Amino acid sequence: MKFQKVMTIIDGSKLNKEIDIAKSYEYGGSDEVFIYNYSEDEKIREEFYSLAKKTTSLLDIPLSIGCFVKRFEDIKIALYTGAKSLIIKINQIEDFDAIKEGSKRFGKDKLILYIENVSDISKLNSLDVKEYIDTIYIKNTNEMLNEANNKILNQFKIILEINEIDLQENIKKIDEVSGFAIENIQPNAIIDIKKILKSLDYNTNLPKTNIPFEQFKLNKDGLIPVIVQDYITADVLMLAYMNKESYNITIETGVMTYYSRSRSELWIKGETSGHYQYLKEISLDCDNDTMLAKVSQIGVACHTGNPSCFYTNLFKKDSNKANPLKVFTDVYDTILDRKNNPKEGSYTNYLFDKGIDKILKKCGEEATEIVIAAKNPNAEELRYEIADFMYHMMVLMAECNLDWNDITNELADRK
Repeated sequence: MKFQKVMTIIDGSKLNKEIDIAKSYEYGGSDEVFIYNYSEDEKIREEFYSLAKKTTSLLDIPLSIGCFVKRFEDIKIALYTGAKSLIIKINQIEDFDAIKEGSKRFGKDKLILYIENVSDISKLNSLDVKEYIDTIYIKNTNEMLNEANNKILNQFKIILEINEIDLQENIKKIDEVSGFAIENIQPNAIIDIKKILKSLDYNTNLPKTNIPFEQFKLNKDGLIPVIVQDYITADVLMLAYMNKESYNITIETGVMTYYSRSRSELWIKGETSGHYQYLKEISLDCDNDTMLAKVSQIGVACHTGNPSCFYTNLFKKDSNKANPLKVFTDVYDTILDRKNNPKEGSYTNYLFDKGIDKILKKCGEEATEIVIAAKNPNAEELRYEIADFMYHMMVLMAECNLDWNDITNELADRK
């Protein structure tokens, strides 16, 4: 059965509040977030692009954005925010050639047409869009879903904007529903919406466990230990215990819920401190008696204020091994700190002071050095030159307000 995503909608005119809302929707179980601001004012659009870029860098789920498009350049700028797709109002399109160019450049899956009244369907029918667009976003479904209109709409994949009344009355009228969008919803109600859709035979990704709790090997108290790990850094954060009830709540809500042995009750991690843990992945070991949970940690994990409960070092042996991801992030963080807190005599600050042209010149020089070194048989020289280039590349990233999340997210999108 084809998967139908649930997309949550945010009005993008409330600048700087939307990022927190988007994150809460992600934690609540949304498959995708749609944030929009269709203002034609250029300054407002620039602010919106900046907001979209910040939001995409913080979300682990896809972000689609909706904004005014006048020319191909607008499409390019919008998608360069890292958005999964751009949702364009059909009644704002002045030149369909811009849409054609955008589709050819980025792919027809990147552009979605937004229709909100019957006249929009007439316009959709008059334009030759099938070659360039494969998905339509429909608002105000009550007014538009009828047999005549559906003959046009059923040529496309459809995202329906719905409310709870629509769930029962209208969603069966379109053949190719690929997703549902809903606005003004509380994050904790997203799972309930998915349950309703599931009851109507739609394939939503309700959280479920692959192995029932009854197959776990529990200790004498009927509990199973859970090792908790940061899903990005892989740092081990804490050890806790679950019973069947806390496990099921964790799976359904995505919020780490444990069983307190000292208080003999369930406890939601972060309920008092605000340092919640949101489940990303959970695994069972080979003996079925220990679980490993990978989480998104808000704040610190330990009640002492330390990032991890495992902060007391008992023994450490020197090692040259280094986590490549941590090396990249540490070096970048040092470069960014130099940019924000200049240090006298710093070569990094010398580059920032000279500006973008000097940084680009150094990147070009180091790229050339890589080419020369690669032609020589000595791999050590090549290693040195690649490291030099990557340092200067990170200076360029910091100068242009990019970080490693921007780069890795872009690479992940290309899989």
